[in-house]
Amino acid sequence: MECPFCAETIKDEALACKHCSRDLRVVRPVLLEIQDIVAELDRLRQELDRAGASLQRTKHPFRYFVVLATLYVLMPTILLVAAHIVVTIVLNVSPLYLRLASVIIPVPFGFLTYPLHKIGFRGALALGVAAAILSVMCMLTVTGVNDSVPIVPASSGEWREVFEYDTSIALAFGSGSILGLMVFQVLPLILSQGGKPNAAAFRIARLLGQHVGEEQLRRRARLIQDLLQTAGPLAGVVITAVGSLYAGLKGVVGS
Repeated sequence: MECPFCAETIKDEALACKHCSRDLRVVRPVLLEIQDIVAELDRLRQELDRAGASLQRTKHPFRYFVVLATLYVLMPTILLVAAHIVVTIVLNVSPLYLRLASVIIPVPFGFLTYPLHKIGFRGALALGVAAAILSVMCMLTVTGVNDSVPIVPASSGEWREVFEYDTSIALAFGSGSILGLMVFQVLPLILSQGGKPNAAAFRIARLLGQHVGEEQLRRRARLIQDLLQTAGPLAGVVITAVGSLYAGLKGVVGS
């Protein structure tokens, strides 16, 4: 936290400022209470944003559906099909470039689902699946018309490749969603919590070292709390990104 007298950064548990030597024992409880109020206000603001988004869905369901379908399904589909045409028809280069583009293009659309419309991971993943199915269907149509071949896959191997391609696009969309949730929801929550770890973090900190002082225990609990809150989203980003790359590149690299 910052010293209220000289604005220099000090430890959360400091009783006196090491910069200006002012006594903080009287003002420190007030500062901690203000931090708690700020954290609560931030939580209420997030709930208000979600409630506002829910109200918009209830009041104007058709318009809301059209906006989501246009922004998160139609637009990525247009870009993915355009990349397909450029790579396979105009340039006629390795399909590896198309698969890489299909992993990269959905990420920013998934990233924007939470800050723009307060859509959680499951909703974003559903949009990603819709975009994946529509874009792959359009790609199959373009290939069928251009090469005069059947549009519908004829063998189990072709269907498996279509499924892997759909999965790759949907998981890339999900990766962007988790990244957006982390940036716009998890990190602001961590930053607004100040120096007050929760009870669970204190219990874990005591299990890791019961004979440390109270100040060190508090710092350890705060670090544990921050790690626990960021570990889940980070793991989600890594898992979905790796899954997207594996599903997207498996058929190309394997062949």
